[in-house]
Amino acid sequence: MKKILFFSFIVFISIQAIMAQTATDKNAKALLRHVVLFKYKDQSTAADVKKIDQAFRELPAKIKLIKDFEFGVNNSPENLNQGLTHCYFLSFSSVKDRDAYLVHPAHKAFTDIAGPHIDKVTVVDYWQHK
Repeated sequence: MKKILFFSFIVFISIQAIMAQTATDKNAKALLRHVVLFKYKDQSTAADVKKIDQAFRELPAKIKLIKDFEFGVNNSPENLNQGLTHCYFLSFSSVKDRDAYLVHPAHKAFTDIAGPHIDKVTVVDYWQHK
């Protein structure tokens, strides 16, 4: 009976170790998503917005911690965007990389360019789940 209990315990521990490693492997492949939504000030011109879009698009070349970048302009027919019109979507490998991005000189310079034109901003970060 002791041998059966011991064997069962070993099998249970082995299964737990495999499950923990699988979870770790999945998390290692997941990306941290950083979503930034802007509402520009009414007095900001199309040229101002274009300059900010360009400056944001240049960040991945300046900050290698950014694994992926997308941006676009709202076109939802639901009218639930609360005035937020532009979406910038960045991906990072880790919280550490995202945090380093936030204080990176290139990001700081970008906020100096964009800041005077931003009426409202929303930022949401989350771990990608598939």
